[in-house]
This record gives sequence, C-alpha cells and structure tokens, in this order.
Amino acid sequence: MLDASAALAFFLQTASPNIFAPASVPADEIYHLALFVIGITIGIFVVVGGLLVFAVIKFRRRKDDNGREPPQVYGSTQIELAWTVLPALIVFVLFLTTARVIHQIEDAKAPAGALQVTVVGHQFWWEFRYPQYGVVTANEIHVPVNSPTFLTLLSADTDHAFWVPQLAGKTDLIPNRVNHTWIEPSRAGVYLGQCALFCGVQHAHMLLRVKVQSRADFDAWIRRQQQPAVKDPAVAAGRQVFQTTACVNCHTVRGTIADGRFGPDLTHLMSRATLGAGVLANSPENLRLWIQNPAAFKPGCEMPAMSLNPKQLGELVAYLETLK
Repeated sequence: MLDASAALAFFLQTASPNIFAPASVPADEIYHLALFVIGITIGIFVVVGGLLVFAVIKFRRRKDDNGREPPQVYGSTQIELAWTVLPALIVFVLFLTTARVIHQIEDAKAPAGALQVTVVGHQFWWEFRYPQYGVVTANEIHVPVNSPTFLTLLSADTDHAFWVPQLAGKTDLIPNRVNHTWIEPSRAGVYLGQCALFCGVQHAHMLLRVKVQSRADFDAWIRRQQQPAVKDPAVAAGRQVFQTTACVNCHTVRGTIADGRFGPDLTHLMSRATLGAGVLANSPENLRLWIQNPAAFKPGCEMPAMSLNPKQLGELVAYLETLK
C-alpha cells in the first residue's frame, strides 16, 4: 500500500512552491514589495548593529589611574531627534509602498473577456467552476497564460485559504462571505498550492494544482471538459455498479443519473493528475485502493469505504478509468 509521503513526493515532483520565484503579476508585485521591505530592515540592522558595536568599543567603561569611574556622558539632542524622525519616515514610506501594492492587487478590475472561475473550498478538497463555459472540475484548475483570471472564493463548510505562492498571495474562503482574488500567469507550467488556513484534520492534504497553458491548449481542455461522460459498452457493468451504489448521492457524472454535489465531479476524473486533493497519484491501482478505504490515505475525509466485493470493485474501477 502506498503511503502519504510517497503521494506528497509525487505531488511536488513537478515544481516546489516558491515565493521567491513569482510567475504572475500579483505575485511579482508582492515579491518586489518583500524585497524592498527586507532591504530596508537589513539596512536598519546594519546601522543599529554597527552603531552599537562602535559605542561598546569606543565608550566602554574605563577607570583612571586613581581607580575612579569616568564621568557620565549625556546624550545628544540632535542624535535623539534623528533617532525619532528617521524611524517615523521609514514607517511612513513602508506604509505608502504597501498600501500602493494592496490597492493595485485588491482593487484591480476584470477586463472584458477575462476568465472567471468560482473556487469552493470543501473539507478537504477544491471545487472549481467555470460559469462562462459550464465546466466543473476538482483540485486542478486550468488557466491560459498571459491572461488575467479572476477568482471568486466561497466556502462550503469552514474557513479555508487559497494560496498558490508563485501566482498570488493568500486569500481566505469564509462561509457566507464572498472574497475575490486574481492571477495573471506569465509562464506556462504547473504551479502548486494548498489551503493555508487550518480547516480540520486533513488541512495539510488539501492541495491543489494550477495548470497554466497556452490559449490553444486551454481552449482544447475546455472543449474536452464540456463533453459528457464516455459511454463505453465494454464497462456497462461498472457503470451499473456506480449508478446503484451511494456514489450517485455525492458525485456527478454528466450524462448519467449521478447528480450529487457533496463530492467532486467525476465526469473527467482520469484527466486529473491526483486523487484525494493530491494525496495519491491518479492511477488505476491507486483508484482501487482509494475506493476500498479512503481513510487509510486521508483520515477524516468524508468519503466512506464502499465495501464492494472484488468483482464489483474491478468493474467500477474499469468504468471510472474511461472517464477521461
């Protein structure tokens, strides 16, 4: 049986989240603000530390030939004034710079034709809806490169936080409240993120992948996702197992009677790289293990073990493999 550490290694093998390698306009703004703040604080540390060392060496306590202590040296009004005014100016500059970046990111307006995606946080997985295209998927979000994508953030249960370090800062998903963020990736590739706010026992395994594609590849992906589920007669027995068990109460497979909303949409399940929001690589073997006992890989997840016999399990996995 595979363990969670192997799954996490698979999830991270494409790239590691890195706040110092921004690949999107909002992340780039945050990165340069961070460098500016770090530069100023390093400068303050060097100046204060240098003056402290200088004072300790130059004015260290010495006794005269008669063993008497040196007279008390009182401070300088000019130095004390500078010591008060300069920090105030530094704080003011940091405030203005930070406010400018916050305004640039938080108050950005979506241009005409910008991609709109609704993100819904669940314990412990992500739902992504593309209202402009009628597409619903889970745990993997596809967006076009060099084009803004505006995200509407909702929660289905408790507090979550959407964070893809290389694409944008953290933004909370709060029940009964609508929040927003946006990304504008500058390079194609796969960017990793996760829930950044403790939301329960499987918070650390609420991972997500953002796949940034060329416009042509993104449009092709949308067309595939808009298609109903494949109806392969060769796996009719597995489809029957799916439609006559509790699967249909939680999951949707477009083109079938399955219309559940509690769990991820499975219409194109096998087009995704992972299972369980990144806890396992998506393969027939892992799919079988996941259906047998999800809690073995993700304790606390809401999916129950299906208790199928080996024949039913094999037929169900064969059916799910066709959902590409």
